[in-house]
Amino acid sequence: MDKATVKDFVLKWNDNHQDAFYDAAKKIWESPELSMQEFKSSKVLTDLLAENGFKVETGVAGMPTAFVASYGDGAPVIAINAEYDALPGLSQKSGSAKKEALVESAPGHGCGHNLLGTAGVKAAIAIKNAIDEFGLKGTVKVLGTPAEELCLGKPFMGKAGYFDGIDAFLDWHPWSYNKADYDSCCAYFSVKYHFHGRTSHGNSPWHGRSALDAAILQGHAVEMLREHIYPGCPPDAANTINFTFSHTGPEFPSVVPDKASAWYVGRFVTTAEAEDALRRITNCAKGAALATETTVETELITMTHHKIPNQVLAQVVHDNFEEVGPPVFTDEEQQTAKEIQKQIGVAETGLATGILPFNGGHTVVCDTSEFSWNAPYASPWIAMGPENAGWHHWGVTMCAAGSMGQKSLDKAAQVISLSAMDLLLDPEIIRRAKEEFKERLNGESYKCLLPDDYQPPVALNAEVMKKYSAGQ
Repeated sequence: MDKATVKDFVLKWNDNHQDAFYDAAKKIWESPELSMQEFKSSKVLTDLLAENGFKVETGVAGMPTAFVASYGDGAPVIAINAEYDALPGLSQKSGSAKKEALVESAPGHGCGHNLLGTAGVKAAIAIKNAIDEFGLKGTVKVLGTPAEELCLGKPFMGKAGYFDGIDAFLDWHPWSYNKADYDSCCAYFSVKYHFHGRTSHGNSPWHGRSALDAAILQGHAVEMLREHIYPGCPPDAANTINFTFSHTGPEFPSVVPDKASAWYVGRFVTTAEAEDALRRITNCAKGAALATETTVETELITMTHHKIPNQVLAQVVHDNFEEVGPPVFTDEEQQTAKEIQKQIGVAETGLATGILPFNGGHTVVCDTSEFSWNAPYASPWIAMGPENAGWHHWGVTMCAAGSMGQKSLDKAAQVISLSAMDLLLDPEIIRRAKEEFKERLNGESYKCLLPDDYQPPVALNAEVMKKYSAGQ
């Protein structure tokens, strides 16, 4: 079968089917939902998939907003990622290049996940149509993964076995540049330590045992621990530990506090380093509790692996990205991006226009790393927001609502669906990608880092969403 004919069909299908996906992205943007509460957003995507002939399973891995949609038959099995959670406090008016919330302090799509999930669904439906048109053998799956912003959804789906039997994972992310590298990212953990003591009046504090003292003592121990942890080597993703005191009480200086919580997150170049650091930070908590005669409970929120790069699969994605080219932005769109940059005081360079050279390296932490331990994984970054403005930002929310976001969405669907055609029509690519995958794992295999008895925190953010739902 002529690959050029099949890929030309896929490109034309993408070009001729835009409105339904623009509408889906708009609906998700207009109802931003926090992690584990993406009920409307996930339904927008599952409805689209069901309408286009996919078999859809919802509520997978114990998460009401997670789903798996499948079409086709047999191998290869190609999985496409979909995310759709929003971020707290990033509500923003569409079309306004200055900070202007729709609902003050409400959530907003400041990471562009309204586009990410929609483009993944569009690509999958394009692949489905090519399977039907040319009688191709293979299966396409869409993995609806909630709570990416907390690195929660994919570990639970991996633990439940939903990544088994997949031959390749394809993904994308809206960003401030264009590239499709074979990069890695750090392992990650998020954990809370809850200290419990005994209250007493501040004029006789010897009767009390301060939980806050214990939390502070743990923090001091971790600061001393930093010297004895390998610092890592990537320029933007080296080994880091951050913490805050998220709760203490009673909140009155004349009462010895009997409750205090410390929240730690860590990013480490390898999973082994992350596991060792977490062990040592936990020992700091135990030692602080012993020293202050308090007790401590550990609450692991999430933990993810470092990402396993795959040069073979990334090369396929990069080549298809080069073929279709980056998003082409108008002068007006460039001026809007520059105005956002002006508002936040960075260089007014606008939006990226070229594709960066193919390379390795490191990228930001994401729970997509869980995919990469199960099969070859590749993901392009596609320009949508202003350069040098950071991310998780009101300006990103604004860009994700309009034509800049639509152009990024379209380009992502093209790149993913074209790359899938290469995999369906050329078995040698998957064979070589799997050889590299096996070599990079070096005898290791995937095992979810979450405890076996840990259940998804499905009520997470429920109360916050109730507060803002009336404003949506």
